[in-house]
Amino acid sequence: MESGEPSKKASFQLQNQPPPPPPPSSPPRPFSIKSIIFVASIAAGIQFGWALQLSLLTPYVQLLGIPHKWASLIWLCGPISGMLVQPIVGYHSDRCTSRFGRRRPFIAAGAVLVATAVVLIGFAADLGYLFGDNLATETKPRAIVVFVIGFWILDVANNMLQGPCRALLADISGNSQKKTRTANAFFSFFMAVGNVLGFAAGSYTHLHNIFPFTTTKACDVYCANLKSCFFFSILLLLTLTTIALTNVHEKPWSPEPGNAGNLGGGEIEDEEAAAAETAPVPFFGEIFGALKDLKRPMWILLAVTCLNWIAWFPFLLFDTDWMGREVYGGDSQGNILVLKLYNNGVHAGALGLMLNSVVLGFTSLGVELLARGVGGVNRLWGIVNFLLAVCLATTILVTKLAESSRRFITVDGVTVPLPPPAGVKAGALSLFAVLGVPLAITYSIPFAMASIFSSSSGAGQGLSLGVLNLAIVIPQILVSLGSGPFDAIFGGGNLPAFVLGAIAAAASGTFALTLLPSPPPDVPAAKTVTAGFH
Repeated sequence: MESGEPSKKASFQLQNQPPPPPPPSSPPRPFSIKSIIFVASIAAGIQFGWALQLSLLTPYVQLLGIPHKWASLIWLCGPISGMLVQPIVGYHSDRCTSRFGRRRPFIAAGAVLVATAVVLIGFAADLGYLFGDNLATETKPRAIVVFVIGFWILDVANNMLQGPCRALLADISGNSQKKTRTANAFFSFFMAVGNVLGFAAGSYTHLHNIFPFTTTKACDVYCANLKSCFFFSILLLLTLTTIALTNVHEKPWSPEPGNAGNLGGGEIEDEEAAAAETAPVPFFGEIFGALKDLKRPMWILLAVTCLNWIAWFPFLLFDTDWMGREVYGGDSQGNILVLKLYNNGVHAGALGLMLNSVVLGFTSLGVELLARGVGGVNRLWGIVNFLLAVCLATTILVTKLAESSRRFITVDGVTVPLPPPAGVKAGALSLFAVLGVPLAITYSIPFAMASIFSSSSGAGQGLSLGVLNLAIVIPQILVSLGSGPFDAIFGGGNLPAFVLGAIAAAASGTFALTLLPSPPPDVPAAKTVTAGFH
């Protein structure tokens, strides 16, 4: 942000000079690896629930009677809450004066809200029936209302939880690159663990047997399995959050200079201490000031990120639906045999997402090595964006192979398709696995480059990354609004949005290779930030 004081830096500018060394009288603060692990492990609980959303909820909303072309509108709550909630929560958690600390109250509240929202989503069909839905009709309006309310609360709570978790990790790490790399390595690891657990749970079709009460008159086996998955999600998240919050303590913060820090599970440095000495600036003033001060490298980074997420979001939204509908030939609104085939495809897609997460986890550990091998992070990002484009275009080939090899049987006078051949299944699952490579880059490089291209001297770290988040959530809103009608223009299905994604990925790769500058090496102020898809 601009200021009349010549010494005050803009919110976003390249840091070419290392920060001054600490005074000799300030000894290094103790570094607790245990505190890092406790806080980072919350990512497993968050990603477990997010994996269930990706793998099961799009088919679920169609079972409630929402047409396929409008299902994407349900997902608007994710990007909208990400655009508003995450930067606002980050801004206020920077300045929270609670006696429990700055971040911990938001983390606790977010976890409780997630549990509440998950119960509403899982029991939407039952509550809708209780309030008067007719089970014989295709559309169940009261269940849809309950589901939408729960889903919006869930995404708001997820954003309320993620931002303070990452901020708390940054507080623990302080200004040490070694601590920051260690914290982000553990955060990435637990993200992968949560994804694998979530997708594994989503692909297991008999989980509801553990909770027999989940199967009701209004809730079939598929719905009951979703409930059971969410019960495990609540248990995991609340357990990990409780362990973290009881073992890592923050010292209450007040806007008095020098009154920041942390006690308990390792002392936490307050990277906002300098901001406490200046007059506070309103939240939206900081956002608009940060946008005004953007330099050319940051604008290019935002453009590449925007195109990258236009490419990703259609597949992340409809990948399991693609498996059930195009690859397996099922239909969420068909007869019981066709519906069963569709559900089998959805669970196969969840297995593919689990494979995707395994590849994502291993690739995340090798990002630095891969970047050195190709000559820089911008080149690596450009190359994997072209890989993303090829994979999205390959969905057409897999779909056509599935259609050409489709076999049918007649059951009680009704013609029903058989599951696709093993080769088609293997090809689709391989596609999911390969996509783990570009997804690992998407989750790391943009945030790392944003940290290098920007300075948080005029705003908190969460607020700075909130500007980058705009380049992620705005494309998601556009895709959510346009993918359903766009698919309908071309006869329905998921392929039109996937083709649009392939074009956007190729454009993103081109800009990354030709316009995006490489960050200067060995910038001490840079922090590598690893973020989750929302």
